[in-house]
Amino acid sequence: MKTSDFHFNLPEHLIAQVPLADRTASRMLFLNGLTGDVSHHKFIELTDFLKPGDLLVFNNTRVIPARLYGQKQTGGRVEILIERLKGDGSVLAHIKASKSPKDGTLIYITPNAEADISEFSLRVTGRSGALYELKAETGSVAHMMRLHGHMPLPPYIDREDNEEDRDRYQTVFAERDGAVAAPTAGLHFDTLLLDRLRLKGIESVFVTLHVGAGTFQPVRSDDIADHKMHSEWLEVNQACVAAIQSCRERGGRVVAVGTTSVRSLETAAAAELIDVGCPAPFKGDSTIFL
Repeated sequence: MKTSDFHFNLPEHLIAQVPLADRTASRMLFLNGLTGDVSHHKFIELTDFLKPGDLLVFNNTRVIPARLYGQKQTGGRVEILIERLKGDGSVLAHIKASKSPKDGTLIYITPNAEADISEFSLRVTGRSGALYELKAETGSVAHMMRLHGHMPLPPYIDREDNEEDRDRYQTVFAERDGAVAAPTAGLHFDTLLLDRLRLKGIESVFVTLHVGAGTFQPVRSDDIADHKMHSEWLEVNQACVAAIQSCRERGGRVVAVGTTSVRSLETAAAAELIDVGCPAPFKGDSTIFL
């Protein structure tokens, strides 16, 4: 398949720059897989298209305020985009600077791109490809992000982030810190809609896939098969697997909410030679894309 097969016109003025006050008031397009008919609805009507016994699979990753601004000891300004939190307290990050920082470089964190330095600092401890390894020299990375981090809004959002984005650029069921972009399909659910689905007998379960910054990188290959996707960490646990097996046994439909949930399930299913359509527990990285 050619990448050009997927090109379509998207007028910039139709890209919303701020979220709706009511998450479920967003528009929903329905494609009937049997007839090919297309109809238009509000997202709150989702319950009309699901049946008791169906299972929704959500991604419960939480977007972190991953963009930090800083200043090198030489005075040069630095922009940091944290890509991955590591278990030892260090992080992997993209760094934008006039000159690439060397190992050992100390970066003082600032509240924004123009502000004076704060009491926090990070040290460059290594590099792997495009990613730098950073370790907190003073304070903790979590504390830095909480006080001075900026929400990493997508490149098609043409405005600065604000405090409201910490809540709205987040699903209502976000739980596990680690994403630098929201699993977008999940943003349209609110607690009221989740309650309505539950009352109708529609079950839900969660996977985790920490969306990386590479999700916004353009596909530059002429042939889609030649595109190399960045790696993202995910987990499909035993509870999720059991819920899917139970749903299939009762004749229900497994509905993945968004591409990150689809990729999680496909990765877990492909990791083991098992029955088609039923994943096994999986924890690790994936490079597949839709």
